[in-house]
Amino acid sequence: MALRWPQPILFVNSNSFSDRLLAWFEQHGRKDLPWQINASPYHIWLSEVMLQQTQVATVIPYYQRFIEQFPTLDTLAAASLDDVLSLWSGLGYYARGRNLHKAAIEMVQQHDVKVPNDFNALLGLPGIGRSTAGAIMALAYHQRFPILDGNVKRVLARYDAIDSWPGEKQTEQAMWQRAEALLPTQRIADYIQAQMDLGATLCTRSRPDCQRCPLQTDCQAFSLGQPETYPIRKPKKTLPNRQTHWFVYIDNHQHILLEQRPQTGIWGGLWSFPEAPSADGSVHYLPIKNSQFLSTAAEINHVFSHFRLRILPRLFSAEQKNRLAENNRFIWVKMEDALTLGLPAPTRQLIDTLLNERML
Repeated sequence: MALRWPQPILFVNSNSFSDRLLAWFEQHGRKDLPWQINASPYHIWLSEVMLQQTQVATVIPYYQRFIEQFPTLDTLAAASLDDVLSLWSGLGYYARGRNLHKAAIEMVQQHDVKVPNDFNALLGLPGIGRSTAGAIMALAYHQRFPILDGNVKRVLARYDAIDSWPGEKQTEQAMWQRAEALLPTQRIADYIQAQMDLGATLCTRSRPDCQRCPLQTDCQAFSLGQPETYPIRKPKKTLPNRQTHWFVYIDNHQHILLEQRPQTGIWGGLWSFPEAPSADGSVHYLPIKNSQFLSTAAEINHVFSHFRLRILPRLFSAEQKNRLAENNRFIWVKMEDALTLGLPAPTRQLIDTLLNERML
């Protein structure tokens, strides 16, 4: 019978749950991920931020490039935000990159160039919520803290057949209680990693491999014969559609004009093309002269978590003004060099297309 949370919960089989999970981890857990090799609190913090709402396979190459460029906490803090966002480009959820940089600076200035070994101190840093702080405390410092990332939510929702969406406040609070009650007293780092590994490799979103799961014998979703029904999905909302026009200015030497977006909002702090809601949007503030319309480019459709964006690029020839805007938010840069900047994925996509067309 499925549980309708929140309700009074009897926490049973906690020792059995953790024992079986740890025994499974011994044989099948992931122990050679890049951030697990010569692991340090810095490596773990960096990986946990990157893994927020992002799969391991996607994160690995980004993590490796980050560690190569910023091998220590102080090198990350000393870097420019542009350098950080350039390496983050394509990973998505760019506020994570901005917060990562801010948190590194705070750790250097306020925490003696260390990732804090204190749960509340971690929560006070940009980009670190309860689950990320718990993961750092457990994995880096072997302290007894639960986590509740997407993988763990899925495992618990199926194990107890929770008949409500985990994003509901009361359901999430009850799941936190459950996650804490199931914690073992020893091997906490292995246990936390085992939870994540089980959700990532067996208790997957689609086609879970229940036959190999160490929790199968008392998993309520399995006994009901419908594991993929859980977790209960968020009630769907129709995503609104938005539209914008990009103004792509190209000079005779194949430089393009880019504008740095505001630090808040979508793609905060990244470089993209000047834009306006309509094709005849005002461009008098741009550092250009003698511009002439060339053509339109193929539209780009990009989906965010809360809306769909239709991008209509318009190509122009133009000359550079001698002086850029006083706030320095504009740059003229060669197309191929632009790819080294922090760019939103659609901007990078369009630049790649322009470069390929130029080579044809």
